[in-house]
Amino acid sequence: MAKKEFLLIVYDISNNRRRTKLHDALLDYGTPVQYSVFECWLDKGEQTRLKRTVRRIVRPKKEDSVRYYRLCAECVEKIEVLGGAEVTGEPPLALVVGDADGG
Repeated sequence: MAKKEFLLIVYDISNNRRRTKLHDALLDYGTPVQYSVFECWLDKGEQTRLKRTVRRIVRPKKEDSVRYYRLCAECVEKIEVLGGAEVTGEPPLALVVGDADGG
């Protein structure tokens, strides 16, 4: 199983339609924790897909901005929260049960 990394995504999108579209797309990858801020646990492949999706939506030359902050596990443990939900926890490992024939 691929290693997941904590990614904090922060964005400032000038257009309401693009901002809503980006927010909806990011819901497939992480948890919104504040307006225009998402916490995600993603492996390298998921990060690549997420960034590809974001590039299709945003218009950096029209004053849109997206920032990705990758935090190590030790740094995630040091995040302090005052009010609101706790830091998004790492997703549990999936356990797949079946026989050798795929059943």
